[in-house]
Amino acid sequence: MQWLTRWATHRRYLGLLWATNGACRGFHPASPHLSGVEARRWNDHDRPKEFNFASDVLDYWTQVEEQEGKRPPRPALWWVNEQGDQVKWSFRELTDFSRRTANVLTQACGLRQGDRLALILPRVPEWWLVAIGCIRTGIIFMPGTTQMKAKDILYRLQASKAQGIMTSDTLAPEVDSVASECPALKIKLLVSDHSREGWQDFQSLLKSASPDHTCIKSKTLDPMVIFFTSGTTGLPKMAKHNHGLAFRSSVPSCRELLQLKTSDIFWCLSDPGWILAVLGSMIEPWTSGSTLFIHNLPQFDPKVIVQTLWKYPITHCLAAPIVFRMILQKDFGSLRFPTLQYCLTGGEALLPEEQQQWQRQTGTPLHQAYGQSETGICCGTLKNMESKPGSMGKAILPYDVQIIDSKGNVLPPNTEGNIGIRIKPTKPLGIFMCYENDPGKTAETECGDFYNTGDKATIDEEGYIWFLGRSDDVINSSGYRIGPAEVENALAEHPAVAESGVVSSPDPTRGEVVKAFVVLAPQFLSHDKAKLTKELQEHVKSVTAPYKYPRKVEFVTELPKTITGKIKRSDLRKKEWGQVSQDEAR
Repeated sequence: MQWLTRWATHRRYLGLLWATNGACRGFHPASPHLSGVEARRWNDHDRPKEFNFASDVLDYWTQVEEQEGKRPPRPALWWVNEQGDQVKWSFRELTDFSRRTANVLTQACGLRQGDRLALILPRVPEWWLVAIGCIRTGIIFMPGTTQMKAKDILYRLQASKAQGIMTSDTLAPEVDSVASECPALKIKLLVSDHSREGWQDFQSLLKSASPDHTCIKSKTLDPMVIFFTSGTTGLPKMAKHNHGLAFRSSVPSCRELLQLKTSDIFWCLSDPGWILAVLGSMIEPWTSGSTLFIHNLPQFDPKVIVQTLWKYPITHCLAAPIVFRMILQKDFGSLRFPTLQYCLTGGEALLPEEQQQWQRQTGTPLHQAYGQSETGICCGTLKNMESKPGSMGKAILPYDVQIIDSKGNVLPPNTEGNIGIRIKPTKPLGIFMCYENDPGKTAETECGDFYNTGDKATIDEEGYIWFLGRSDDVINSSGYRIGPAEVENALAEHPAVAESGVVSSPDPTRGEVVKAFVVLAPQFLSHDKAKLTKELQEHVKSVTAPYKYPRKVEFVTELPKTITGKIKRSDLRKKEWGQVSQDEAR
């Protein structure tokens, strides 16, 4: 963004360093003699009454940083873009900026603890400032992808009764088009080089805000963040998490997943609208005092990702399987990145041969992890654990993960069932609080003593878990979870569609893609099917987030239905996946 570039170049933002070669000039990827300091530690089963990620983690590292020689001279946050601009913040600067942000939210905007703020920004440093500012103040932030359209934003604002929203000038017009239908919305914050009527300018407010702020003493069980997660029916559900989600990364077993050190530079490629960004692009690296690396990546491009891994001293990388898959499918020559030590993937299944090929070509281990918006990361192959290609690894304490039947009974090894996490007699920290405003859906996830993830798997005699697929119809395409009803609702708005059924379809790159079986309205039966397919795809892109559009469309005369008239998506999915051999699906 122009204002960010301008301030980075002139090093004048708040009188502190926003510098291409500033506070961390000339550092190198290895400083073992300075990596001995450790993060604050709790035990696996600790349940502190109070916890706040900003004060208990970030402010701790700020204190460590101010003790000379206790932490390598590296940034806490290192942001770059394709034009070569860079922003580097130390923990001291991050603490200062996030305290100013907290004052902007509470003083200039008048938001209070418990209020909701929709946070819809691309990968820009302000996203991290606002997320931390919300944690400092007890404001519940709600991340959202910038691919959303007005209809998506309207639903989220209305369902959450959000008092505020923060976005860029790209989405501001979409917000303005629906704001009158959101009576709870009082505050609109804009990150832009230009002013806009009815919006408060975040950068101006930040410049004038005080760096003096006292963090709230939040209870560990107080709400912190809400993620919108897709389901098989209806619109996305609001999975509400407390501060225990952030605390979980501080316990020893969870830190074994990556074993990050203060000398590490960690790059998570997740879109900032998802839980993986909150965990992988904020909580995990900063809990360990590591450097968080961010590339703005306006569009996914394997070439840019490979160039970035060559150019910057990144030691750890977390990304969806499609990232590694697409890199392997291209001819980039050598993939022996000079500093890369370890890679982790999640969000969908990675084929064993892809995992083995990555390690063979890069010399870098690639392990799998598993989790949901409701659970955070609950299973994984720990960094120094034996890897079984194709497995998601083992349960990560304090989670007790089992394979269960429909009544919550634990099944024996090598028996297909649902992945369950024990929540009774005590729900472990990190599991979501509830689906906000939907006690019925929350209750449906409870199965005996377990939270039922709705995912099918088996477990072997050594405790390794093997993912088999969803037990419902949610589509997982390149790590994006898409509810079929969301796409069906969008298609229904087009006059050509009498009705539709949406399911997943196998794809060699994305694992699954959205496919729509469409029954046409009579007046459109004679239309050119190729042109109509393109028109329906563009229509869906225009009314909802583009990643949801059906990449495949098949026109049919009727859809399979139950005796009560509901579409039998299971029959459509069986038909679709049955048409494709296992080799073709890969």
